[in-house]
Amino acid sequence: MPTTNRKKQKQGKDAAVQGTNDSSVVSKVSAAAQGYFQDVFLQHFVCKVARRAPLINRGYYVRWRAVDHCVRRFLHITENCPNRQILSLGAGFDSLYFRLHADGALDRAVVFEVDFSDVAQRKTALINSNITLRGALDSHLPSPTGPVYVSSGQYRLLGVDVREESQVEQALGAAELDWDAPTLILSEVVLTYMETKWSDAVISWAAKLLPQSLFVVYEQIHPHDPFGRIMQDHFLKLNSTLHALRHYPDTAAQRRRFLDKGWEQCVCLDMNEFYLGLVPEEERSRVETLEPFDEYEEWHQKCSHYFILTASRGSLMTQALLTPAPVSPVPSIVPSWSPTALSVQTVPVCLGGLGMASISVRPGQVLLTGGSSRGGRGAVTRILLRGQQGWKSVSVEPSEDLGVRLYHSVTSAPGGGVVVFGGRSSPLNPTRGLFRVTPDPDGPLCPLDSESRDTVKLSVEQMVSTGDPPTPRWRHTATTLRHTGKDFLFVFGGKNESKAALSDGYFLCLEQQHWTEVPVEGPAAEARHSHSASSYQGGLVVFGGLDRRGVPLGDTAVLRPTERGFTWERIEVQPPPAPRYSHCAHVMGEKLVVVGGVWLHSDGVPGVVIINLATQSSAEFSLDTTSVPWPLMLHSFCSELTDTEEPQLLLIGGGGNCFSFGTHFNLQPVTVDLRPALG
Repeated sequence: MPTTNRKKQKQGKDAAVQGTNDSSVVSKVSAAAQGYFQDVFLQHFVCKVARRAPLINRGYYVRWRAVDHCVRRFLHITENCPNRQILSLGAGFDSLYFRLHADGALDRAVVFEVDFSDVAQRKTALINSNITLRGALDSHLPSPTGPVYVSSGQYRLLGVDVREESQVEQALGAAELDWDAPTLILSEVVLTYMETKWSDAVISWAAKLLPQSLFVVYEQIHPHDPFGRIMQDHFLKLNSTLHALRHYPDTAAQRRRFLDKGWEQCVCLDMNEFYLGLVPEEERSRVETLEPFDEYEEWHQKCSHYFILTASRGSLMTQALLTPAPVSPVPSIVPSWSPTALSVQTVPVCLGGLGMASISVRPGQVLLTGGSSRGGRGAVTRILLRGQQGWKSVSVEPSEDLGVRLYHSVTSAPGGGVVVFGGRSSPLNPTRGLFRVTPDPDGPLCPLDSESRDTVKLSVEQMVSTGDPPTPRWRHTATTLRHTGKDFLFVFGGKNESKAALSDGYFLCLEQQHWTEVPVEGPAAEARHSHSASSYQGGLVVFGGLDRRGVPLGDTAVLRPTERGFTWERIEVQPPPAPRYSHCAHVMGEKLVVVGGVWLHSDGVPGVVIINLATQSSAEFSLDTTSVPWPLMLHSFCSELTDTEEPQLLLIGGGGNCFSFGTHFNLQPVTVDLRPALG
């Protein structure tokens, strides 16, 4: 490629990277405006304040919190030093200096910011034109020649390419950086945009030139799982490739990187570890009540794909390293993977969505209700029919609209039909009412005409119940069980607009449509939502879920029938399955088949775990998704056991908002071959 073309291409990529700064500062302003953190200076760096989605606000909050944690710790450790420095690489429109200056936290400290000259010029213009920002400069020193755009007693802004080591060293020298003073080097999503040889060089020269320093990095990891693939595609479209992911895909690789490049010690945490381990519970509670929120899967996945790292040079800076929580809030259970992967095949039916509920109404017939489809639209009730030509999706004409309903339950009712309970239209609006759905007598649903049918009629009848009903909820389970010769619907757990997780259980006598009390003994299963509950031996088995703290559970509890009622019994499974939630589960004989979900473990994504309830043992199986041409995200999805001779799972829907990288829906249902797992 000619030199001129290479130069233009490099300039184009540099401009794209600079564009990520503009988007980032708007999101930071949004989070600050909603009260996630206090920063009155950020607003002066944007033309207009725009409100981002709660998921974006939370994401930028945890970024701000992690960096602020490291900066404050550095300033505390160095409070008795005669002078100290903060060197921010690729600072963009960050307001760190102005915030620290306003807090009076910069005693004997100077903040140096380095970024592309175009960015530095724009920031300089904004500072000079704004009385608040200009007034925060304690004094104005004569600007030296070269790329120093702003020079005051405690703040120096430099316009230079961080990749040009000699130029950076010269510019910092001209700006009077003290190479021997304790220095915090800050890089927020900067190094990863450089080709790895350049970012490695930056890490090396910083270790060489600054013998008493702390390097703080915040950026992305885990490129190969579904969320990571979508994340990478997003930045590729922006012409801002995430280079570091190729060579340093996880926290262990990032730690080795810094140790290999001259740093003495290094601590690296993903943002789930930071948020749950180093943010006080009181602060988490404050943040989690700022806005209505119900995107737990996307939140945990976002946090698992970003890290905060501290690396130290010099004995003093060792004290400033991140200190992981003494007791991890998330059980450190490493999945023991079977060497056999389960085959996944796509089903040629265009059907997607999240938050739906499914139920097998007859062999080869699956009813799908509620959920959300592309564009945030409510999903249409559908029937999946399997005929000689395979599966097809058929429209449904319900006699009554079930309304917008996500994360609800649909349960087979003995004697025919299904019961629809709970759900929500938004995190502030639980869906009320109890419905029975049955095939319309005038439009029979039968296997004989499944090949030719394009529309199915369903009778939807609101059930009028007596007794004390459950409080409205979603992300719960509803399971049928037997007691005193009668059929009951048992509603357990979930969440609502005021409770992070519920622990109560309610019994509905289906024959009398009466909510009644049934004696339940033993220590009740812990409060949870997004768990699974499957009928088992006249009772049910509960697995996983998310607890009140927002931490995944990995326990297995059985509600067993007794002469008086039921009793809870905990099963100690070995090896213990990795905690997860937003999964699906089915009982096959004595085996609980759990598929998909979200966990906080860094090793891949959940596949299928088989829990033998008789032997109290488990085995984890990964999924071979090579035949699926798009990222398969198995959360907020539905699952049904097919009735073929070959045991299969039919997985329908799933996906979610991938932070700021776009919304992903699984495009088609898929099947999972269970034969290798069942033995």
